[in-house]
Amino acid sequence: MDRGSDVQFRPLTLANWADLETLFGPRGACGGCWCMTWRLSASAFERNKGAGNRRALRKIVASGEPTGILAYLEHEPIGWCAVAPRERYVRLAGSRVLKPVDSCPVWSVSCLYVARAHRRGGLSAMLLAAAARYVAEQGGQTLEGYPLDPKKRLPDAFAWTGLLPAFRKAGFQEVARRSPTRPIMRKDVRARP
Repeated sequence: MDRGSDVQFRPLTLANWADLETLFGPRGACGGCWCMTWRLSASAFERNKGAGNRRALRKIVASGEPTGILAYLEHEPIGWCAVAPRERYVRLAGSRVLKPVDSCPVWSVSCLYVARAHRRGGLSAMLLAAAARYVAEQGGQTLEGYPLDPKKRLPDAFAWTGLLPAFRKAGFQEVARRSPTRPIMRKDVRARP
């Protein structure tokens, strides 16, 4: 991204909720998801698709619980990284491929969304770096992500967990791979003295 130094990052709060709505548009980023895919059971997610998922995410934001980071360029929201403690993502608990690597308490990146005009310019790696700083500020020690490592190019809508090169660029290391295309990546985010 040629204007990387101009990008600013802010945690999502009720004060900037309208910016997330602007970024996601009326469809909630992808088919009414509103970043609730991993926060709800499959049946609850389907029932809530669209406005219900939007209300559910807004309620979480209103509670003050961490939900993610927005990226801005010249006051315009251009990107999003969903990040929260792993236990907030109930669907991860049942995943064989993404089951916990160990007993280390981790925060998880569950989604990256970049506005179409800003894709393929490095913003995902910048969002991941901002998420790592945010997790450290919240007292977290380890940040984990579940990017795709596809063998061929995917449509953007299928890359919502991010792609492996962005995680590597942001300093994440592969710690497990139970599927050929789905590594588990980690970054130690503890503040250094």
